[in-house]
Amino acid sequence: MICILTVVRYPKWLGWAGFLSMAIFRLPLWLNKKITFWKLMGSGRNGTFDMRPDWRQWAVITVWGLRVGINGYEKTCELSAFTPNFLNSWWKFFHCEVWTLALEPIEGHGTWDGQQCFGNLPKQTDYDGLIGILTRATIRISKLNSFWKNVDSVANQMGLADGFITSLGIGEVPFIKQATFSIWESKSHMKQFAYQMQEHAEVIRKTRKEDWYSEEMFVRFKILDSAGTNRGISPLERKL
Repeated sequence: MICILTVVRYPKWLGWAGFLSMAIFRLPLWLNKKITFWKLMGSGRNGTFDMRPDWRQWAVITVWGLRVGINGYEKTCELSAFTPNFLNSWWKFFHCEVWTLALEPIEGHGTWDGQQCFGNLPKQTDYDGLIGILTRATIRISKLNSFWKNVDSVANQMGLADGFITSLGIGEVPFIKQATFSIWESKSHMKQFAYQMQEHAEVIRKTRKEDWYSEEMFVRFKILDSAGTNRGISPLERKL
């Protein structure tokens, strides 16, 4: 299958249109029978879990029931073809900056709203190239204080880690249903940060010991294609 992540940034003073789109987009996404799973999300100001929303930036994840060919993903069409026309027209009308990624889920575990929306994935493969990481969780109400007290230290360290390219903080429900999507030069670089950096290892330990999440998901993606920019930058330029 192919997953499409689209990050949209509205011009200054037009963030209200992004907020409105979270209600309006539900119908065209629901009506598109080629899409097997979708989520509309807001963004935090930093590139990870963040309590402060960025009212100009919004995100859409769609999962398409398409097979990736034996020879890999073929760039035979514009990535916008994987987005319902109504969404593309809306973003064009409001002069939005759009960054779209085509992703192939390759490893992972967990569920999203009770679904294995990216399929039944192995926990490990031998792939070690350019990689995208989705980490999402539904935080228990009783654990919100502990969670938010601990995430800032990890966010500050991630941007300095070897092999880190960029990250986005996205979420369905403020404070409670949160996710990050980060991109790394390789899986080895990501693992070095995740398991060897003291602050991150400590947060992982607390997550398990204190049972912060009622639901969680961790998925690794092979990055197939990238189009557009975010904040005027093409993060994967000359990397694909």
